[in-house]
Amino acid sequence: MGFVGSLLGIIGFAIGIPVGLLLGFFLFIYAEPADVEDPIVRPIDEFDTSSLLDILPEIPLWIDWLNRMISYMWPYLNKAISGIIRSTTEPMFSKYTDTFQIKSVEFKSLSLGTLPPTFHGIKVHETNENELVFEPAVRWAGNPNVTLVFQLLSLEITLQLVDIQIFAAPRVVLKPLVPTFPCFGSIVVSLMEKPHVDFGLNFLGGDIMAIPSLYQYIQDTIRRQVASLYLWPQTFEIQILAGSVGTMKKPVGILQVKVVRALNLLKMDLLGTSDPYVKLSLSGDRLPSKKTSIKMKNLNPEWNEDFKLTVKDPQCQVLQLHVYDWEKVGAHDKLGMQVVPLRLLSPHQTKGLTLNLVKNMNPNDPQNKKSRGKLEVELTFKPFREDNERFSGPLNRNGIKINTVGKASEDVPLHRAGLLLVLLQGAEDVEGKHHSNPYALVTFGGEQKKTKLIKKTRDPCWNEEFQFVLEQAPLKEKIHIEVMSKRTGFCLHRGESLGHVDINLDDVVYNGRINEKYNLINSRNGVIHVEIRWRVI
Repeated sequence: MGFVGSLLGIIGFAIGIPVGLLLGFFLFIYAEPADVEDPIVRPIDEFDTSSLLDILPEIPLWIDWLNRMISYMWPYLNKAISGIIRSTTEPMFSKYTDTFQIKSVEFKSLSLGTLPPTFHGIKVHETNENELVFEPAVRWAGNPNVTLVFQLLSLEITLQLVDIQIFAAPRVVLKPLVPTFPCFGSIVVSLMEKPHVDFGLNFLGGDIMAIPSLYQYIQDTIRRQVASLYLWPQTFEIQILAGSVGTMKKPVGILQVKVVRALNLLKMDLLGTSDPYVKLSLSGDRLPSKKTSIKMKNLNPEWNEDFKLTVKDPQCQVLQLHVYDWEKVGAHDKLGMQVVPLRLLSPHQTKGLTLNLVKNMNPNDPQNKKSRGKLEVELTFKPFREDNERFSGPLNRNGIKINTVGKASEDVPLHRAGLLLVLLQGAEDVEGKHHSNPYALVTFGGEQKKTKLIKKTRDPCWNEEFQFVLEQAPLKEKIHIEVMSKRTGFCLHRGESLGHVDINLDDVVYNGRINEKYNLINSRNGVIHVEIRWRVI
């Protein structure tokens, strides 16, 4: 009996457990508790400040701070904005002078009043570009004092703007972000939707906006005019920093330099000879100087060597040519130098020059009167083609013309030389097993270039640009980018790879530019932000 009882107990346990779980599941799903009450729903405007803060702990209280700040600054903003309006509209008024019998149009008074606009919220957009994009919700119920006087024949007609109301949602873009105060180069403003504008217009003692048909006509005209000028994608740009201040100038072309020969160089060696070579670079360029080969024991060397330099400002940059005498030990002796302003060159026209070498560029130095020989060079400046001339096809989301995938458009010059620009902006979540001191290696066409090393971080920001001068478009080619970590100080572990990515350059050739974040291979969560541009000459 003991055995039978144990067997029945085991069978009962095996059957009772699943049956109990099944019954409990159905009771949990379908049973309705009697002690649950329906929640009380109240409109949010019925809450007082403390209750609202309890249920919405992240309410943007800075909006009130921002409106207070604008209120304090409004008297000064009023004068500044009024001055901009006056200087902007005066040239427009001058176009109508002496037409339609109008002798003059001028402001009798121009003030935006005492009531500032208010912000009711701001939406910030994240992009891969070097910019800050936000969209504020702006409302302005103002009391402006704007009076415009028309001199029509011998009559003086006065129009007065009163009681204006504007509701708008502009998009504001601060770009490019630069390490110079105020940290952005320009402000670009556009409207994401047609604004609501309502105002009164006094004429001969009455408000002509009270006339229904005229009111509707003026409203529609304002909407159309504003939309044609500022509705996205139309923009209004305000330059903050000059192009030469803080912002990084973009390449505009390639300077092809052929170092032909030198004549009658100075004798620097004991045996009455020299071992000359030429270093050449562009002013304002941080890239290493280019060098010719060394011609041993030769005072009239011939090189016939070609070089390509990237030009950023052909009006201001100069080509710097330095001739040295190579020394096996110690510093190399300077044989002479000369500079060539790029503004003297015409695009796509080769210019041969025979330059008299001097010691330095000081015209009052008596040593410059000594003959140091001559240097013959041939220079050709080839500017890049504009994007709208290089590509054809529909516009993509960035406003760049694209072509059919896998097919080269006839307008895309695949066999022309150009410049490949690789900008490594930074990486995210890169972490090594033993240390995280990341830097990036860029490998392309047998060349390898490296960013600076940033210590003890998982989110490095390099913002470094590398240039590759190519003889033709890099179709069916890939660029290899690898994030590495190098030990610093006392550490037993050597450098290690934090991940890599291989980027196909076909999209760069057809679109002219890509700006993307790529997941790193052999990295858990690593991401690298890369911008690549292809410029054709």
